[in-house]
Amino acid sequence: MALIDCASWKPQSDGFVFAYRFPQTNLSTYTQLIVYESQEALLFSKGQLMGKFGPGKHTLDTENIPLLRNLFGIPFGGKNPFTAEVWIVNKLYPANLSWSITSMAVHDADYQTMLPLQAEGQYGIQVSNSEKFLIKMVGTKEVFTESDMLSQAYGEFASKSKSAIIQFMTGQRVGFKSISAHLDALSNYIRTNLQPFWEDYGLTMTRFYINDISIDTSTAEGRKISEALASQASMSITGHSWQQEQMFGVANNAVDQIGNVGGGNGLLAGIMAMNMMGGGGMGAGMGAGLMQPHNNQPTFSGMQQGTMPQGGMPQNNAQPVVKEVYCANCSKKHLTTERFCPHCGNEYNPCPRCGSDNMKSARRCVSCGTPLQQAPQANAGAGVTCASCGAQITPGAAFCPHCGSPQSITKGNVCPRCGATIPQTSKFCPKCGQKI
Repeated sequence: MALIDCASWKPQSDGFVFAYRFPQTNLSTYTQLIVYESQEALLFSKGQLMGKFGPGKHTLDTENIPLLRNLFGIPFGGKNPFTAEVWIVNKLYPANLSWSITSMAVHDADYQTMLPLQAEGQYGIQVSNSEKFLIKMVGTKEVFTESDMLSQAYGEFASKSKSAIIQFMTGQRVGFKSISAHLDALSNYIRTNLQPFWEDYGLTMTRFYINDISIDTSTAEGRKISEALASQASMSITGHSWQQEQMFGVANNAVDQIGNVGGGNGLLAGIMAMNMMGGGGMGAGMGAGLMQPHNNQPTFSGMQQGTMPQGGMPQNNAQPVVKEVYCANCSKKHLTTERFCPHCGNEYNPCPRCGSDNMKSARRCVSCGTPLQQAPQANAGAGVTCASCGAQITPGAAFCPHCGSPQSITKGNVCPRCGATIPQTSKFCPKCGQKI
């Protein structure tokens, strides 16, 4: 078998190569070893390190390698053969190695719940102790690349990275909303925790960066949480509540069904859509209720909690307190001491029981159901009696509501249609045009 005259290595791979083993082992005391810049060569024989060589041209003789005489009994002079392995280590320090971790459950300080997070970034690493690196990390591989580094160290690397991130976010009480502002401090914290791990393999971490921390959407739970956070951000920007978001969806579905369902059902769907959207007429009352957010509504208005007895009448010793309510018109918050909404100018119409703002046309409070408009008094027709049965009737009524007898309408009475007073000389109601 021919002896090797020269041993060297120039990286040809597209990826980064940390270490390379020269394929031939038949060396001699005349073999030339060429080591390029940013490289270090190590010579092993019979499991023992024979020597290290820095950049330059070296002859593998007994003067450069005194252990040759002990291992092989090689005398001085002559072309003496011996068997050894030449390892060449790349001493460059790439700073663009990628890393990522997933399935990281963190109890978030902002949302006070567990969030599934993922993180990704880049790091840089350099071989600081070639002998320790070859023995503990490389082993029997002939070429040790970037992918070999990641696959071999990923388990411990990911475990330590997850622990460092969770400890930082929990100890510093940094939530998901503000974590992006702490990426630099978090990167330094993780690098400090990972440094002993790499040093144990003869490596030094020169750089470590976290580029992004986001919700892990690889699971159904993560996708649901991501959608919820996106919906919350959208509602915060547009200024509507979760209740209104649900109402909009129901109303849109009802509107879509108008064209698909004919006859009375189509009309019913249209009426439902009007009610949901809070339109005028018959939709005003119901729409006002749906548009009024129910979350964080005060349970009392102008009174301290616990001073509102059964029946809705406040005690004399109740002290006024200032609370926030949602405007029935624009659904934005304002104080109970403000008579008009500072956002839209709508007049504050409080419920006498709970203090929630209501539309002027609302018959009942949208929060507690307390009646807001009084029914007509039962004795409103006092002074006018039926000619047949003598019961009291409403002035201007055409028929008695008790016995059904027709009533004569005389001039000077009130209009049976609108209740307006009719002058003696009028033949028609001056307000609604009813013929007398």
